[in-house]
Amino acid sequence: MWPVYQAASALSQLEQPNLPNATKKLEAVKLEAAIEPLKRPIIHGLLQHRDKDVRLLVAICVSEVFRVLAPEQPFEDKYLRDIFKLILSMFAELADTTSPFFSRRAKIVETVSRCKCFVIMLDIDCNDLVMEMFNIFFSVVREHHQQSLISDILSIMTHILQEEASEQLLELILRNLLKEEKGLQAASSQLAISLIQTCSEKLEPFISGFLTSCILNRDAVASDLKDFYHEIIFKIFQCAPQMLLAVIPNMTRELLTDQVDVRIKAVNLIGNFFSLPEHHIAQNYRDLFTEFLKRFSDKSEEVRVSALQCAKICYMNNPSGPESHDILTALEGRLLDFQDRVRVQAVIVACDLARSNLKIFPPKLLSQATERLRDKKISVRKRALQKLLEVYCDYCNKCSEGHMGISDHLEQIPCKILMLCYDKDCKEFRSQNMELVLAEDLFPGLLSVEERTRHWIHLFSLFTPLHVKALNSILLQKRRLQNEMQTYLALRKKQKENSLEEMENRYRTLFMKMAASFADPSKAEECFHKLNHMKDNNVFNMLALLLDELKYTNAQASRAKFLDMIGDKHQNFEFLRTLSLKCSYNIFSSEHVNCILDHLSSSCGSKDSEASSVRLLQTVTSFFPILLRGSELQFQMLLEGSNTVNDKMIEMLAKAGPHMSVKLSEIYPFLERLCLEGTRVQSKFAVSAIAALIDTSKQFVFSKLCKELVDSLHTGGNIPTVLQSLGCLAQHSVSTFETQDGEITQFIYEKIFQMDFSNGQSSFDDYSGYTNSCELKICGLKTLVKSFLPHQGTHVRRQITKLLDILSIMMQKGDTCDGVISQYGFSESDKDRMRLAAAKSVLRLSQRWDLHISPEIFHFTVSIVKDNSSFVRRSFLDKTHKLLKEHAIPTRYACVYALATTDCLQGLQEDSLKYMAEFVKEYSKEARIRQTSAVQRGLVIDFPAYIVIFLIHLLAHDRGFPSEDCQDEETYAQFCSPLFFVLQALLNASNVNGDMDVVKEAVLYLLCIFRAIKKAEDAVEAEKTPKLHMLADIGFSFVTAINHSGISSSHPPGHILLPSSLYRVGHGNNNNEANSRSLIKSCLDEGGVKRVIHIFKSHISLSDSIGPKRGQRNQDRTQPDIIVDNMLNLPSHKVVDLSISGTSEAQKTAELDLGIGCRQKQAASSSARESVGLHGCSIIDHQNVSIKPSLAGLHGPSQKIKLNAASLKENVGVNSSIAAEKPKYSNTKYKDSCSLKEISNKGDALIGQRIRLLSPHDRCFYSGTVDSYNSQNNTHKITCDSGDVEVLCLDSESWDTISGGSLAEGVVLAEDSDTFDLPQCDEGKHSSFSGPMVTLDMFDEVAAQQPKTLAGAEKTKKRQKASTESSVSEVIDMNKNAFSQKVYDCLSQGGLLVLNASSLTESRQAKAAVSTLTLLIAEGLGGSV
Repeated sequence: MWPVYQAASALSQLEQPNLPNATKKLEAVKLEAAIEPLKRPIIHGLLQHRDKDVRLLVAICVSEVFRVLAPEQPFEDKYLRDIFKLILSMFAELADTTSPFFSRRAKIVETVSRCKCFVIMLDIDCNDLVMEMFNIFFSVVREHHQQSLISDILSIMTHILQEEASEQLLELILRNLLKEEKGLQAASSQLAISLIQTCSEKLEPFISGFLTSCILNRDAVASDLKDFYHEIIFKIFQCAPQMLLAVIPNMTRELLTDQVDVRIKAVNLIGNFFSLPEHHIAQNYRDLFTEFLKRFSDKSEEVRVSALQCAKICYMNNPSGPESHDILTALEGRLLDFQDRVRVQAVIVACDLARSNLKIFPPKLLSQATERLRDKKISVRKRALQKLLEVYCDYCNKCSEGHMGISDHLEQIPCKILMLCYDKDCKEFRSQNMELVLAEDLFPGLLSVEERTRHWIHLFSLFTPLHVKALNSILLQKRRLQNEMQTYLALRKKQKENSLEEMENRYRTLFMKMAASFADPSKAEECFHKLNHMKDNNVFNMLALLLDELKYTNAQASRAKFLDMIGDKHQNFEFLRTLSLKCSYNIFSSEHVNCILDHLSSSCGSKDSEASSVRLLQTVTSFFPILLRGSELQFQMLLEGSNTVNDKMIEMLAKAGPHMSVKLSEIYPFLERLCLEGTRVQSKFAVSAIAALIDTSKQFVFSKLCKELVDSLHTGGNIPTVLQSLGCLAQHSVSTFETQDGEITQFIYEKIFQMDFSNGQSSFDDYSGYTNSCELKICGLKTLVKSFLPHQGTHVRRQITKLLDILSIMMQKGDTCDGVISQYGFSESDKDRMRLAAAKSVLRLSQRWDLHISPEIFHFTVSIVKDNSSFVRRSFLDKTHKLLKEHAIPTRYACVYALATTDCLQGLQEDSLKYMAEFVKEYSKEARIRQTSAVQRGLVIDFPAYIVIFLIHLLAHDRGFPSEDCQDEETYAQFCSPLFFVLQALLNASNVNGDMDVVKEAVLYLLCIFRAIKKAEDAVEAEKTPKLHMLADIGFSFVTAINHSGISSSHPPGHILLPSSLYRVGHGNNNNEANSRSLIKSCLDEGGVKRVIHIFKSHISLSDSIGPKRGQRNQDRTQPDIIVDNMLNLPSHKVVDLSISGTSEAQKTAELDLGIGCRQKQAASSSARESVGLHGCSIIDHQNVSIKPSLAGLHGPSQKIKLNAASLKENVGVNSSIAAEKPKYSNTKYKDSCSLKEISNKGDALIGQRIRLLSPHDRCFYSGTVDSYNSQNNTHKITCDSGDVEVLCLDSESWDTISGGSLAEGVVLAEDSDTFDLPQCDEGKHSSFSGPMVTLDMFDEVAAQQPKTLAGAEKTKKRQKASTESSVSEVIDMNKNAFSQKVYDCLSQGGLLVLNASSLTESRQAKAAVSTLTLLIAEGLGGSV
């Protein structure tokens, strides 16, 4: 080994002689001769030596020999292959840079590179060794190799390629080109790049040919690199783009190919080209760029997504380039793509591009991206929310840093986000989660409170009422949870004072309420229970601290401390994190309020900014008035120091007063000045502010203020404001107003209502520029109305009769008194305004005094909607709609909608129909909810259909009612249009979201209402009774004409309550029926009612026929058109008509569900023949007509009735025998005391008998006569009193015989009947109860007055199983005039009904009696229990 080492050292020191050529050749010969002895052992033994060290020394010697003897070949060709293998084996060890021989191996590379001896391998056809050498170099090269070594390797490979490039070498280079650019593969990839760059001219034909073949005919290419040619193109484009001048234009073909995967790769490749802006691909290859833009609308979803991703790269690398506009235009189109995945990607790209440069990004495109928050797909809305929040946070940071100013289009992002609260499809967008968005995600975490407030102020300048409503829902939910949480923490501290069971029940209720503020209430409720079992009081102390900490920064610090204490490993950590967020003042805090006040105090803000600041402050303080604490002085200075007093600031003081540390004595002079000298709005809030700040021990302040107001009233100073102040004072302090009532009301009646201002002269010195007497009278009227509507349910002892009389006169004549002012020529516009003010006053009074409003005043009020003035009609309609929507007035005022449907103005017609549809939808929903209560079940007055009772009475008393000799059916159709429109709205399934159960109930109730009206008389004018009956007949026919599908209900109404102020029990019913029939015959021929309905339908159909043509959008159609489509078009399939006549078709059909007004045979025994019969409703005795007592026009003092529970207990047995369980009529017969089963078995024994049949559907008896009996099928032919003929098997029916043809002594089951027995109100009795408290022994008194009823009830008792818990309706039916009358007398005047329940637990029947009282109160009588 030592000789070899010496030889290697000696050879390395030799240099080629630098001599002239002849001498050089001579010296070379001498060197070769000297080296010859060394060559022989190398060739004949050392090349195959197994020792690595020896082989290394041999390789060094060989390389040095090549160097010294170059360019002459030192070895014969037959030995060169083994020599090159030896050298390659040394190259293979270059990866081990830690080897002590690494430098020697590197030296071999350097030597070989210098002498270029490896080119000889090409001459001796050692191409395999060339490939092996290339493979070795690519595998051993490392990034940490010395640059000289890499250069030597590159030199060797380059010389090989320059001499002879081949496809095999090119493929090897391309494979290494595609290797990852990280880790061990990075150096090989870089080596391949260097080779391509160095040998570009030599490799270009090979590369271009290969890539072109892949593009044009990939299947013909044998190499497996054809699957990666797109990546190869991009790699080469990065290092040697000039090599692809002939390749890139062919990419256009790839964008047009049918293969989706190829198009996707081509699009991605072009996108990668865009990432190299210095190559200007869009400008240099315009055709390719144009075709690329078309891929945004490619038929493949994947291609469109890829194009969007490339658009992001293109724009961000050159946002100001000429191609950017084209990219953004294509992006804009994809925001409305029909595939949700594409829309999501478009939103992502748009938001990312906006964040890259908010200043120059097109606002329109960002606005369109924001619209994706309203996308039909939830996934799109969610992703859009996430990305837009990122954009808004970046924008807020830039504003905070001073790089941007407030921008309207960027501030629209929170506006659109708030609108997600109206998204009912996704629970993530409900207010429970949107609160978290506002608290955590809307602003950057480190953004200051000042900056947050600045953005909120600007947002409120952009907010619409819908935005404010959405924000209010979030804040309301937050406030509720905080209040409930405070209640829970306080209760937890007192848990030792209460029983365990009581505490658990209260906890359960609180947890259920608080859980509603979470996205998953059930899971949250479970977590609350777990929280309750935690023993660490520090947790609850920290929660209490969060609820009390009003400052944002302190709250954030406390919450962070709380979460650190809990630890993220806690099983309820996520729940507690959310709970702590909801308990904290993070959306708004006292610091926010302070910033708003600072902004208002500074004079730099614009008027718009000031207005939005006030609105923001008003919103915050309306939910969290406590946040004003600490800013009282600043608030007071701002309130008193400004030149123009802001009305909303005074309103805030009124609402937040109890939570502020403001002394009334300090601010009272300012508020008093507003009450005397401010505007009417200011005075209203000023009085409310005084009421909020006043101490209960300082009520004298109101007395003092009232005296000053009265003095100002007499001096004539600012009369309208003073009147407003007095009215508001009356609402806050009834006792104070009543001390001055005589003087105030006398002044209004005598000095205002009856004073002449028509000449423009006033007896008052000044009333703030009010020279119009009409305005002043309206102000006086409002004061009187407010005095009867105190806050907090305070009782008013004054009589309302005079005010109602004034209102009646005003609505009739437009004046405040009869015959005094009219002589001065009150203008028509003033009269219009007076009538409108009077009608609105009645609406407001009806909130509390509706039972005192007489039918006459009600008619005058509702008829205002038909006033000559369109302004009056419009204002009154909208006001009624507003109050009904707020549930502030009784439902009977919905008759206004019906009357407005015939208005001459199309806008009013359409609005009235729209309002009617909303009314039906909302009130039907709520009525069904209340119907689930056992107390409320079966009562119709809550349903919208009940307004028909009032509408018919209105129409019957209308002066335009057709005369008796009128034969014009067109006139009847026009007159009855309000009724028809109401019936259509009630039976239109689209008004109740397609819920057919609601429509079925409406049909049921309407037909029962019409039958009940037919059994009653007009209580106002008895001569109008035939008109009532006629309208009921028309309504009944209209409903049956529309109800083609045989609608029925499983829950028929138990009672139809008719108000006794409008209807009374029909005395002499036969005469009334005769009069009704006479009236109908004189007015209409036979079938005239049906023709009237047909005319109405034809009018609607005519308007429909001239309406929208085929293809026109449905939303452009009017409401009547839609109603016709849904209600009046006859169905093509076979239907069952519910009209009273015609039963043959129905009898042929088995298992049909019939509508109300007809009796339906229930399933008979298996042997009985199935049959269906239609039975008309016969008129039964008038004692079963139900009248709802009313105290209209009665103004007695308040009463307080105490019911002795002992008296209830003593007499409950009598009534419990009457109350019966609802019978089941499936396969059982109705059995009476005379056991008619034996008679029915004889069949013909019943011929000629008068019987009554109980309809199991509507629980109503129908009377008739048995004409014949068919023994073959065991059926009887029965002629009903209504004229209908039925053939029935009585074995399967519920029936009874009629003694003497009368039902006078029979008792109709209260729950099964469509009537409701209550006494008619005797107005003469109302004044008899004047004491503060009256004790009633109800059952003794009732039992004495109802012998016949109880006797009949005993018969009923024998036929039915007694109920252990009587329903309320049954109890009511058994206890009539005396008890009900006195209860109504008390409650109608706002009295208090006290129940002594000391012994109620001993009697379930007594509980039912109490439920009876509750029911009476629930019917809106105005009193309290």
